[in-house]
Amino acid sequence: MHEGGHRLSAVPDNDSPLLELRGIEKRFGAVRALAGVDFDVRAGEVVALAGDNGAGKSTLVKVITGVGPPDAGTIAFDGQVVRIASPHDATTLGVAAVYQDLALCDNLDVVENLFLGREARRGGRRGPLDPITMEQRAGTLLASLSIGNLGDVRREVGTMSGGQRQSVAITRALLGDARLIVLDEPTAALGVVQTEQVLSLVRRLRDRGLGVVLVSHNLADVFAVADRIAVLRLGRNAGVFAANPGRRSDVVAAITGVSGDLTPAAARAISPAGASEDRE
Repeated sequence: MHEGGHRLSAVPDNDSPLLELRGIEKRFGAVRALAGVDFDVRAGEVVALAGDNGAGKSTLVKVITGVGPPDAGTIAFDGQVVRIASPHDATTLGVAAVYQDLALCDNLDVVENLFLGREARRGGRRGPLDPITMEQRAGTLLASLSIGNLGDVRREVGTMSGGQRQSVAITRALLGDARLIVLDEPTAALGVVQTEQVLSLVRRLRDRGLGVVLVSHNLADVFAVADRIAVLRLGRNAGVFAANPGRRSDVVAAITGVSGDLTPAAARAISPAGASEDRE
């Protein structure tokens, strides 16, 4: 058997998605967190992953990023069946994730955060750091993403706004030649202006041909940026919808399991204030 992350066999479909999950199962003891879940995202597409707390979103993200390999089901990447048994496997394939806590070092500047753990050096791996090369590469990537709201790239990240910090975290994920990026509640606790900055960045990721998985409780943000919305409910597929505002009631019904107008309970379930992720 091949090691995790290596391609095992081709999928005979020339139009296959960048990422394709079929029949994904995941158990935690007696709890069936995912029950035959299907999910896919194409290059140059933003697919929102929606659902109430406990729906299975976190578990599915862990499957995609190698943190929690599935118990059953198949995963295909770029048209070939793969095993993603660890985060290293996911990174090797080109899957990157930006989690809600961002995992930034507040006492380091933008360049230091971007290259933390993969610093450029002069004369090989044991040579001295090459700050000029890192600063130039950082500037080039930030410019290519039209991120001009950070100011001085030598500014400490701890002094930045939430939207600026999110931009740094997303940029860091792209340094590894990512082809698919998972964004976990990227607009949580952000103001209106900062939220729009982040959503604009998500659109630019799509325009660069990346596949984007957007995990969010905020339906306003989802409809503003997603191409499709995949809903999970109680660990199962509850529907996939075009991100057309006219389908909002259908999406809400799929999330809550209740058809009709948005009730106060449903509103709380999908509002930013209720955006604590599920913990299967």
